[in-house]
Amino acid sequence: MALLRIVKDDDEIIRKKSREITVFDENLARLIDDMKETLTHANGVGLAAVQVGRLKRVVIVDNGKQQLELVNPVIIKTEGEQEELEGCLSCPGKWGFTHRPARVTVEAKDRYGKSHTYTGEDIVARCFCHEIDHLDGILFYDNALRMLTPDEVNKLEEC
Repeated sequence: MALLRIVKDDDEIIRKKSREITVFDENLARLIDDMKETLTHANGVGLAAVQVGRLKRVVIVDNGKQQLELVNPVIIKTEGEQEELEGCLSCPGKWGFTHRPARVTVEAKDRYGKSHTYTGEDIVARCFCHEIDHLDGILFYDNALRMLTPDEVNKLEEC
């Protein structure tokens, strides 16, 4: 496994649409393993392949119990609403309040091509939405309700 470089929001690749996975092979498994290691090292909750410079529809989400492998993920159901603070590994120092569903169900494949359905609430629901947005070139602050000022970010980082 290897640590991958996380692309920042000023890199043009972050705005591109990722391609669907059609081949489930060792290359995909290696990418997933490297993304998991990178996510753990970065202390993040989620990571999309585009954030490590790969235009592939692959997402890793840490639900607190395990790191879910989401290949070609699709949101199939949402419930409720939440407005919470969000940040991003590709957007250091930027934080904002977003409006997201409170509960999200996602259908995706794993590294072997087997289909799974996962439901997440609160931060996991936000993470599903946030990471799937990345696959379409959307960053959390594109639709943020309000971004924090630099002073607010400094106070947040002091906590």
